[in-house]
Amino acid sequence: MLFHPLLIPTYLFSLLLYYLPPEVFSYPPEGRRLILLLVFICTFLLPVLGTMLLQQAGVVASITLEAQKERRWPLLLAASCYTVLTVVFYRMSFFDQLFYLLMGIITVSVYATLFINQFWKISAHGIGLGGGLGILVLLHGWLAEAYLLYPISLGCVICGAVLSARLALGAHNSKQVYTGFMLGFLLGISLWGIPL
Repeated sequence: MLFHPLLIPTYLFSLLLYYLPPEVFSYPPEGRRLILLLVFICTFLLPVLGTMLLQQAGVVASITLEAQKERRWPLLLAASCYTVLTVVFYRMSFFDQLFYLLMGIITVSVYATLFINQFWKISAHGIGLGGGLGILVLLHGWLAEAYLLYPISLGCVICGAVLSARLALGAHNSKQVYTGFMLGFLLGISLWGIPL
């Protein structure tokens, strides 16, 4: 649960706002907590509350969404929340360009999960962790200094541990986990070569 896919955006923005040097983005330091709160509410709290309401309504049997067919509506809800936040970051000129670029990548990964889930139970944990690691690699490519070597190394260890746990729990087979991870990673680095 600590590395649930819905928590990955909050972790990434925490790293962006509090680990990277202030000169990386133009947003004033005093507003960082509000940005992080906005990200947490839109990418975790609202989708979780919505899924709980879907469970109460009998649309999904469990909040863990183990069955493939149960994942459709919660994924659509999450995609909608992520889209709204991406648009807010894009439309509000006082937000840094980096915010909506990263949220755009994350939002596309949720839509990819939603689409593939119609046919096959791909690992959302794999996509989320792969995407998170890919975004760290992308940020490393954008920054002049090697600020992100330690977070990337830690991310590799976390990805290995969580994906191994998913396999050990029998939540997915290896093909679903590794395909999800690779898809997420490729989406995470999809803006490679584009100047920031």
